[in-house]
Amino acid sequence: MSNELLLYNSLNRRKEVFEPLHAGHVGLYVCGPTVYSDVHLGNCRTFTSFDIIYRYLLHKGYKVRYVRNITDVGHLTDEGEDKMSKGARLAKLEPMEVAQRYTVGFHDMMQAFNNIPPNIEPRATGHIIEQIEMVQQILANGLAYEANGSVYFDVEAFNNKNDNSYGKLSGRKIDELMAESRELKAQSDKKHPSDFAIWMKAGEDHILRWNSPWGEGFPGWHLECSAMSTKYLGEEFDIHGGGNDLKFPHHENEIAQNAGSCGCGGARYWLHTNMLLMNGRKMSKSDGNTITPQQLFTGESPHVTDSYSPMVLRFFMLQTHYRSTMDLTDDALQAAKKGYSRLMEAWANLQGLEGKGGAQNGTVGKELEATLAAAYGEMDDDFNTPKALAKVFELVSRINALKGGQLSLNEVSPDTMTAVKAGLKTLLFDVFGLKEEGADAGAEGETLSKVMDLVLDLRAQARAEKNWGMSDKMRDGLKDAGIVVKDGKEGTEWTVG
Repeated sequence: MSNELLLYNSLNRRKEVFEPLHAGHVGLYVCGPTVYSDVHLGNCRTFTSFDIIYRYLLHKGYKVRYVRNITDVGHLTDEGEDKMSKGARLAKLEPMEVAQRYTVGFHDMMQAFNNIPPNIEPRATGHIIEQIEMVQQILANGLAYEANGSVYFDVEAFNNKNDNSYGKLSGRKIDELMAESRELKAQSDKKHPSDFAIWMKAGEDHILRWNSPWGEGFPGWHLECSAMSTKYLGEEFDIHGGGNDLKFPHHENEIAQNAGSCGCGGARYWLHTNMLLMNGRKMSKSDGNTITPQQLFTGESPHVTDSYSPMVLRFFMLQTHYRSTMDLTDDALQAAKKGYSRLMEAWANLQGLEGKGGAQNGTVGKELEATLAAAYGEMDDDFNTPKALAKVFELVSRINALKGGQLSLNEVSPDTMTAVKAGLKTLLFDVFGLKEEGADAGAEGETLSKVMDLVLDLRAQARAEKNWGMSDKMRDGLKDAGIVVKDGKEGTEWTVG
C-alpha cells in the first residue's frame, strides 16, 4: 500500500494507523436500515459516508468484503413493539411485504446517490439459526440467563469477567444506564436494569416468531449484527461502522455479545458518522423541521427555494467530515449547487488542455502535482473529504487559469498533464463517487456530444452552401429525436428535451 491510512477509532477515541488483520484484505461491516419506512436523509448521509470510505479503501488497493445488513426483525419501538410488526399492522400487510417494499426503496435511493452496493447484504430473518446458536454460546459461557421464555444478557456478570469493559465504546457506566435502557421498561424478569434481551418471548399477537430452545420468540435487535458480522467476516474483523446514535446501546451491546460468545470483541476499528441537522436544529416531524430526499430532489418543500439533484447533495455531503455535524440549509445547498457546477465545468475544461512543456515541469506543473498529491493525503487522514475537496478547488483555479491563458501550458509537461487528468478523474468519480449529471455516467454523454458536433458541422456546411432544405431537415429530424437546435448570433446551441 502507499501512504499510511489513519482512522479515528471510536473505541479508543484517537486516530490510529490502519493495520488490517490480513495484509491486503479488509472486512467492513456497516449497520444497515430497518426497513419499516422510507429511508430518511440522515441514513443517506451515513451510507454515503461509508460508500466513500469503501471506495477509498478500494482505491488504496485493498480487497474489501463490505457487509451491510437489512434489519427486518427485532428492532423495537420505544413502546416495545417490533418495528416491522408495527409497520405491517398499520399498513395491513404481511411483515415481509413491508420489508420488501422499503428494501426496494432503499436500494433505489442508494442508486440515486451513486452508492456502490455492498458485497453481502444479509437479512436478520435469514439468520435466525446463527442468532439462536450465539444465544446458546453466551448462555454456555455463563453470561446470560433465561426468564419466562426470554433470554437476557447479564451485564454485571460480563463486567466482572471482562475487567469492567462494558461501556468502553460509549463511555457510559452501568450505574448511569439504569434509566436509559431501550428495552421494555415493563420487563420485570431482568436481574439488572442494564441487562438486555438477546432473545424475546413472542406475545400472542406478535407476527414474527420462530421456534427456539426457549419457546417461540424472536431475536434481539443487537444480536443480529453480532451474528451476521461473525458469519461473514469472522470472530475478529477490521472495521465496523454506523451512525453516532448507534454507539449506545446497539454497538455497545454488539461488543458485549461478541465477547460473551467467543471471547473476541468483533471489530478492531469502530467508525461513526455524526448527525444531520436542518437549519441548526435536529430534524423533527413534530415541529415541521424535516425534509425527505424526494422533497430535495423536487424542491417541493417550504424549507428550500430550489430542487437539488442527488449529485449536488452528494457534493454537499463531501463538504463536511463524516465525524462532524452537518447542517442542511437552503443557502448551503445553493452554494453546493454552484460549487458542483464549477467543479464539473473545470473537469470539462481540463479535457481540452495539453501540456506543452518539455520533460521537466515548470512551477505550474509542479503545483498541479503537489496539489493533487495533497488532496489524496487529506483522504489518508481519516477520509477528510472537506480538506481534500479544498485541494481539488485549488486545482480548479489553476485549471481555469490555464484555460484562460493566465497560466502557461508551457510550464506543464505532457506526462504531468496526463497524470493530473487520471488522478483527478479517480478522485472525483471513483473515490468521491460523483457523476457528470445529464450525461448518463459520462460515456454516453461524451458520445452524444461528439455526434452532435459532427451533425452541426454538416448542418453549418449545408447553410454555408445555402442548402436550406437540408439544413431544416436536419434540424427537424433532431427535434423529432428530442434534441432542440437553436441558431443565434453567437452560434448554434443544442439541448436535449
